[in-house]
Formats: sequence, structure tokens, C-alpha cells
Amino acid sequence: QVELVESGGGSVQAGRSLRLSCTASRSTGCMAWFRQAPGKEREGVATIDAVGMTTYADSVQGRFIISKDNVKNTLYLQLNSLKPEDTATYYCAASWTYSCTGIDYNFWGQGTQVTVSS
Repeated sequence: QVELVESGGGSVQAGRSLRLSCTASRSTGCMAWFRQAPGKEREGVATIDAVGMTTYADSVQGRFIISKDNVKNTLYLQLNSLKPEDTATYYCAASWTYSCTGIDYNFWGQGTQVTVSS
């Protein structure tokens, strides 16, 4: 079992930045960030696999950066140039698999709210 605890959400104005953190209780393989806005389906934001390869949703490419500290078992998401449409609850997820391609995530955090005002 792996526990994931997110932090770093908040309310900011458009154009500003935030950094989200997700600390895992132990090391895992692929990790990812998802988000869900009210009334919308959950969407994948970014992934990072066991060797550090990353992918991004088109909507955040060039603005968000996913990274991880393997020593601290902590996943990060740097959110830059935030837009009102980025407002959502952000969740981290983890899997035992090394690759992030076509997988189901075994573990989920409780979520952290990001609100961006115009």
C-alpha cells in the first residue's frame, strides 16, 4: 500500500505560479498528476515514469513542469502562467509499473484545490 499526500494548492490570479507537491509513503514507478473541475471529467495533466520521462496534456504543455525527487519520494507539479481554466482539484496518482503507457493507477491522493481568478 502507498499513501499519497498532496499539498501546495491555493488561490492565485491569472498569470501567477504555484507548485504542488505529492509525498509518497514509499517509492513507486510511474507517477502522474490529474485534475478535475466541477462538472467535468477527470483529465490527465502530466506523467513521469520511473526513468524520468515525462508527458503533458496539450492544455498545459509549455506551462506546467512535472518532476520528482526519488530520495524524498516526492512528486512535484510546477504550474506557471496559470489561467482561470486551470481551476480544478489536482490529484496525484502512482503505479507500481515503470512505464506510464496505458496503465491503471494503483494509488491516489486526496486532492488539492487550485483556484485561478481572472
